[in-house]
Amino acid sequence: MKQFIKYLFLIIVVAAVSVGTTWFFLQKAGPELVMTKVVNGDTVSAVPVQYQRFASLPRAGETDFTNAAELSVNAVVHVKTTYKSQARSYMSDPFFEFFFGRPGQQQREMPAQQASGSGVIISPDGYIVTNNHVIDKAQQIQVVLNDKREYEATLVGTDPNTDIALLKIEAQDLPVILMGNSDDLRVGEWVLAVGNPFNLTSTVTAGIVSAKARNINILNADMKIESFIQTDAAVNPGNSGGALVNTRGELVGINTAIASQTGSYTGYSFAVPTSIVQKVVSDIKQYGIVQRAILGVQMQEITPELKKEKGLTTLQGAYVARVVDDGAAAKAGVKEGDVITQIDTTPIKTGTDLQEQIGRHRPGDTVTLTILRKGNLLTLTAELTNRQGGTSLLEKQNESAVLGAQFEELNDKLKKSLGIEYGLQVKSLKSGKLKSAGVPQDFIILKANNRVIRSEEDLNEVLENAMSAPERDKVLFLTGCTPQGRVQYYAVDLN
Repeated sequence: MKQFIKYLFLIIVVAAVSVGTTWFFLQKAGPELVMTKVVNGDTVSAVPVQYQRFASLPRAGETDFTNAAELSVNAVVHVKTTYKSQARSYMSDPFFEFFFGRPGQQQREMPAQQASGSGVIISPDGYIVTNNHVIDKAQQIQVVLNDKREYEATLVGTDPNTDIALLKIEAQDLPVILMGNSDDLRVGEWVLAVGNPFNLTSTVTAGIVSAKARNINILNADMKIESFIQTDAAVNPGNSGGALVNTRGELVGINTAIASQTGSYTGYSFAVPTSIVQKVVSDIKQYGIVQRAILGVQMQEITPELKKEKGLTTLQGAYVARVVDDGAAAKAGVKEGDVITQIDTTPIKTGTDLQEQIGRHRPGDTVTLTILRKGNLLTLTAELTNRQGGTSLLEKQNESAVLGAQFEELNDKLKKSLGIEYGLQVKSLKSGKLKSAGVPQDFIILKANNRVIRSEEDLNEVLENAMSAPERDKVLFLTGCTPQGRVQYYAVDLN
């Protein structure tokens, strides 16, 4: 009995110490850090003040993704692409070796290559959005629906700057995913990734939004816009071009990339937000190309070192390292050393935020800039320009027409005679930039701005990037040869 009393006394002492310690730390925390929740006149819990605004919200039940999955899985398609092989294999010729005493080789074309990704149906009449890298340089694009129907797809247009492409299939009454507002996404919110990883069709994975406006520097384009939604939903090769949806089944992004040391998912995936996707798709459908708005500044991220060096008063915003002559920003009064803190009503915390906000506009649009200059806030108005410095919308044919030439891919006979594997030949010339630069008819373009040119699409992509560069950099450097094999170089001024 004495031993029982001894243990009882010990339990009472431990409980008293525990309660006293808890009370002490709550008092040390201060009344501003805690609040009490009263139910029917009784105090039932202590709640940190940062949770006060959630105290009146209904308690969330168990998370259920079944409705979102059901709403989205039928509108995500499997995109299969076929590529013409650029390489050739060689095999030994035993007859050559028998007669001439040394190995001979015969050239043999490699079979066509195939790849796959995902896409999202965004209209009942067959418009499908996917990634540019899923269909880039594909000779054939096939779309397989979730119900196994197959269609040949037409490429409507692409935008390498955002890695978005638009396809079209001839079909009606297709299931679609409703466009959601990616601006409303909050870090920590549940999302689903829907796609076809490793050819496993109609795969759904779940995760949360880990970050927004993430720049990971993966796009190879001069005017790239990287403002990715980062999630921890499992995404693998084949998910590219698939849907990122919220728990209501609304499309909030197009899955694009993973951060990985192995090529497979290791915890980080990235999606292009619908705020960018909708602008790109709308422009491609309406104009055939993306109407890119230009502010005319070069930005630099604000670091503690830069803040100290430049005497800045904030770490938030986009630091203006250079203002392009006669650009929209220069005409509005923006100066080197300014910090752009807001576009219209949207706060700007980083250069990525600024890129995304300007990327939502078209040439000729007017935006209000809030500028921090030497500690003072200024409000300026800028009329955004196009890639050529004007405010009018561009037409699709303008970029290729500026060269004033028609092109043709090399035939096998000419390739063999010159000992080359690729090239684009100038078949006819009229007034234009090539003729002004002295480029002759029949000239074979092997490289443009140090990029290998295998097709007219390759040349157009290099040309688009060159024309979007600052005025002093609007040059097309061509490396090539004549049909007789004489190597020649040309610098084509695009201004």
